[in-house]
Formats: sequence, C-alpha cells, structure tokens
Amino acid sequence: MFKIIERRPLVPNLHLLVVEAPEVVESIQPGQFVIIHAGEGSERIPLTAADWDKENGTLSIVFMEVGTSTGKLAAMNAGEELNTVAGPLGVPIDIGNFGNVVCIGGCFGMGSIFPVVRALKKAGNKVITMLEGRSRNLLYWEEKLSKYSDKVIELTRDGSRGYQGHVKKGTEILHELNIKPDRVIANGCTTLSYLAVREYEHYNVPVIVTLNTIMIDGTGMCGVCRCTVGGEMKFACVDGPSFDGRFVDWDELAARRKQYISEEAFLVHHSGCGGI
Repeated sequence: MFKIIERRPLVPNLHLLVVEAPEVVESIQPGQFVIIHAGEGSERIPLTAADWDKENGTLSIVFMEVGTSTGKLAAMNAGEELNTVAGPLGVPIDIGNFGNVVCIGGCFGMGSIFPVVRALKKAGNKVITMLEGRSRNLLYWEEKLSKYSDKVIELTRDGSRGYQGHVKKGTEILHELNIKPDRVIANGCTTLSYLAVREYEHYNVPVIVTLNTIMIDGTGMCGVCRCTVGGEMKFACVDGPSFDGRFVDWDELAARRKQYISEEAFLVHHSGCGGI
C-alpha cells in the first residue's frame, strides 16, 4: 500500500497527488510514468511524474478528473492509501545540451513538463517554457517552472493573461523574441501535442511529444498502447511514451483513443462520482 501525503485541487478539474513511493523515486527520470490503482472498482491509470523528492521518498503527480477512476482518485485524501504505484515505467526523455529548447505545457502537461524543464536547464540549455490554457485560472506552477526557465510565456485563449491565443501562436511569439528552437517538447492532451507538431515542424527540429494512449499493464504485454511511428509499430509504454511527433500517425492514434468512449460514458454516469 502507498500512503497519500497530499491530494488537493490545483485549478478546476486538475489535482495534485503526492504519495509515498520511495522505491519508485529512487530511480525515476524525467519523462517516465507510473501506473496507479486507487482501489477496488478502479482502473489502472498511467500518469506521468510531475516531481519527486528522493530524500523523503515522495512522488508528485498532476492528474485530470475525467472519468470514474480519476473521480475516485480525486475523492481521496491525505492518510488514505493507494493499492498500487508501479514504476518507473517507460523510456526517460532524451536530455542533452541542445541549445534553445521550447517546452510547452497545457492542462496536466504543465505539471509533467516540470521535471523535463529542470533537467534541460541543468544540462545547460536555454529553456523557453510556454504554458497554455483557456483562461488565467487554469494556469499553475508558473513560479515553480520559472526557477528553471530562461523565460516563461503564458498563452490564454481569452487573453486574460499573457498572449492571447493557442499553441499555434508559438511561432509568432518566437519570431518576436528572435528565438529559433533547436528542440521542442510538448506535454498535454493529444490535441495540444498534434497542434504543436504542426506549428513547429517547419523548423526541421525534433518535436517531442508524450503520447496519451490507452494503456493497461504498462510493460508491453497487452499491446493496447500500440501506435505507429515512422511507419513502424511501437508500444507507447516500453518504446515511449515520448516520440518525435513529426513521425507519429496521428489519425490512427485518434481512432484508437475513441474505441471505448461509449463504455467510459456509461461508467461515469453510473459511478456516483460527483463533479465529473
């Protein structure tokens, strides 16, 4: 059992979960994920690590409340225990001294991009962090990210903070700042990742995205997370979850993600979890 140290809302529909998992954080690296099982009646949920404290053995995760299992997780409190925190899983994201790196975070990705930003800065890069949300009340961790960023750029679709627009405004902003990226890394929903690829691929540099595939065991046994990258079949859990988005078959990925929508909707309506 894994004790919850903290569980609190960060912004509407997004929660911070801090859990005791010393064996997991001992070897975890940026870009890796864990699979959490909250308890009876819950699914196994893959969630990317947002931070960790090796001295205290704690793991931090930012997750979105979207269905039955995340609804149950969002209802848990400090002192309660999770059945499973399995990991670290997946291939760590490539960290090196690339030059100018643009890191884009939207929704839960503002949390999961943090370890990447921190590692890139420590590796000697100039890090430009872009945070994207519908409105200012959906942005978080700006101060935390600014500690390891040369510049933090805020994008809100309603213009309530920073630049008005979506991730597609990125090229215009970088041109204004006279910055040419040597690498782009985007964390967030599938739509944000896809739009980031389309917006930045003309720079002819890697546009690294974390794929949000359906996943069960996280060890390559079930094959549910398979995707096509560069014309080859990959398993997001063991070959990823990070890939160069320029080579991802996005149509296939979108189709596979829609497979269980009706079943998920049924469970949500009959779960008794409020606020979903």
